[in-house]
Amino acid sequence: MPPPSVVDSWLAARRFGVVIDAGSSGSRLQVYSWRDARAVRLGQDVNALNTLPKVEKGTRDGEQWSLKVEPGEWSLIRQEEQLLYALRSRLIAGLSSFAHNLEGIGSYLAPLLEHARTHIPPSLQSETPVFLLATAGMRLLSPLQQAEVLQATCHFLRFHSNFRIDDQSPAGPCGSSVRIITGEEEGLFGWIAVNYLMDGFTGSEDDRLTYGFLDMGGASTQIAFEPSKVERDKAQNLLDVRLRLLDGNDIRHQVFVTTWLGYGTNQARERYVGQVINSYEEDRISSSTEEHVLDPCLPKNLALTEFPVQPESSSPHSKKPHALVGTGSFEQCLRQTLPLLNKDAPCPDTHCLFNGVYVPPIDFAASNFIGVSEYWYSTEQIFDLGGPYDVVQYERAASEFCSRDWADIWKEHEESRQQGRLGGDGEVEEDGQIVGTGKWGLDVEIARLQMQCFKAAWIVNVLHEGIGLPRIVDPGGNSTTGGDKVAEQAKTKGLGRPTFQSMDSVGDIAISWTLGKMVLEASREVPAASLSSRPIVDPIDDIPDIANSPVQPIRPPLLDFDAIEDQISHHLPPSLTRHSLGFSPVAFMFYIFVVVLIAGVTYRLRHRIRSTLRRFISKRDRGYLAEGYSMEEGQALNGGSSSSPPWSPSSSRTSLQFLPSRLSSTFGLRSSRPPAINVNGHASFRPGQHSPVRVFSFPLQNGAVTPDILNGTATSFVPGSPRLHDGSIMSKGSFSSLSSRSRNSSNMNLSSLIPRQTISRTNSGMHIPVGSLFREE
Repeated sequence: MPPPSVVDSWLAARRFGVVIDAGSSGSRLQVYSWRDARAVRLGQDVNALNTLPKVEKGTRDGEQWSLKVEPGEWSLIRQEEQLLYALRSRLIAGLSSFAHNLEGIGSYLAPLLEHARTHIPPSLQSETPVFLLATAGMRLLSPLQQAEVLQATCHFLRFHSNFRIDDQSPAGPCGSSVRIITGEEEGLFGWIAVNYLMDGFTGSEDDRLTYGFLDMGGASTQIAFEPSKVERDKAQNLLDVRLRLLDGNDIRHQVFVTTWLGYGTNQARERYVGQVINSYEEDRISSSTEEHVLDPCLPKNLALTEFPVQPESSSPHSKKPHALVGTGSFEQCLRQTLPLLNKDAPCPDTHCLFNGVYVPPIDFAASNFIGVSEYWYSTEQIFDLGGPYDVVQYERAASEFCSRDWADIWKEHEESRQQGRLGGDGEVEEDGQIVGTGKWGLDVEIARLQMQCFKAAWIVNVLHEGIGLPRIVDPGGNSTTGGDKVAEQAKTKGLGRPTFQSMDSVGDIAISWTLGKMVLEASREVPAASLSSRPIVDPIDDIPDIANSPVQPIRPPLLDFDAIEDQISHHLPPSLTRHSLGFSPVAFMFYIFVVVLIAGVTYRLRHRIRSTLRRFISKRDRGYLAEGYSMEEGQALNGGSSSSPPWSPSSSRTSLQFLPSRLSSTFGLRSSRPPAINVNGHASFRPGQHSPVRVFSFPLQNGAVTPDILNGTATSFVPGSPRLHDGSIMSKGSFSSLSSRSRNSSNMNLSSLIPRQTISRTNSGMHIPVGSLFREE
């Protein structure tokens, strides 16, 4: 469909922003919009401006504001490309899959870029920022691969769209527009999104209560929250989150955020499988050949063949695939997954939650948490318990599900698929009416049903044994901390008690870290109320001492010698690897190449370098040249000036005022024609005729030209000429000494150029006005 017209009232003073979430399983584009703060300020009450800009969907028609690149959704590309993409995306659809196929990045991102161009007016695209922020998949690549993928992505976005993209900076080839974000940044952006949707940023600073944010994926889990005022002064590693309200004033929050790598559901399952198989191998009888391992975290009678990831110290038999058979005991699964939290790990600080990671103490009476991603899927899709969390109800539903026979679960799933009208929220709908609950629909896959028992137990352990969420909560809350006010606020949104709740969206806006990024971007564009206000930046760019901060941005280097060597190490003998040599041979060869290159360039420019050094180092030569120039300008060598110009009419000396063409060419001067010479030896000029050149005045002695320094007249001086005891310069009478700086080295006698005439002894000097030799009138 064509983009909206500029005459559309909905577009009045509207701003747009585009975020591409480049995840490990695919890339999703989301278009957001908000009204310009300057237009909102007009006619608004001052109290109404005490809020953040209202960020909403970038389109008004359904779900067109978002697009995810998945197999079968490439309707905008040619049919021959669809099959190739579908084949590739079934293996891995993320941007990181192009680390060895950089040429395919363009066709991969083209539908997303076209979708954004379709829904944003062309007149607004040049001022619309676009962000491609990569997450977990890109973090797993080597630094060299990261740099190559980011460079190719930046090149495609810059040259195939008219959107606003940052210039190159230390953050990346496209600045902050195309980069890899850390898990901590995901947590911070998610924290902003949750509090923005739940009105956590409204009210005065004293009454403002923010929500904590929990996010769990397949590889990691994050927590972000603002400690209480008492703990805030003692807490470590807090990050400043600054936002700007519509009135131009800034609000500031100090947020703690951390990530537990390897504590997502998928990697926790891998560690659990290894633990179960190791225990089985230690306890089984050596003569037994049975490879069936009982697993309480699988539905009853479900058999799966697992390939454990074992450490090197494990026995070879433990590395073989084993068949795990489910016993369906949720209570036993809770006990066996608890050691995976590694709560006995050394804690370097005073307070740690699990795996030795420092977290400030959490006051759950005041800090109310919202969980997204796996917290939502594991409670809503199977148990239909999304929203306010009740641990008793949740554990009862999980226990009933785990104890069911797998054959019954699989049969129910197939019946749901055949009906084709089931939603993913556990409700059965017929003719617009809800006729049943406790079912799952088309969005629920077999893999989700197989892993639901384990994931439910892992969620419970992380919440209660890891983070420390109380299992029994006082319904009334603690009135001294303002918890009732927050509970009442959440109740008005239909979300129930806010101690902990799993959520996916608020209204029609999905909770996503991409929303938090756009809230920050919209806040950045609000004009500041004070000129002294600092610009709004990403929280990770606001860290004063980034070198010592536990949160480090991902900055792929331009050259990663270790990564290059890893790619060619199988072609090198063992004796030439960095482990044997103690240094990187690739880096050594690179520096040798740089040295040879510099030496080669220096050798080719040796003559120019030599002449440059002579010009700027040799002071003696420069002094001689200065004396020569002073002679040419008609100045005395001692720095003084003559009392009267040598061409003055008052001079009693006979002056020769002509410049032969040969002398003019010698000095590189131009002269139209020599003036006529009168009988007295002076040049004559016609009325109204200006002297075409200035001439020198030379006193003649014995028919030769000699300098006259004491009288202030110009001299025929050759740099390096010997001086007499009285300071005069020795001359052999040849006029060639005057033209020694000329390329013409031929000698010329001045007497052959002038008419013979009697020269009296009293006035034996013949003067040539100085200026005629060098300056044109």
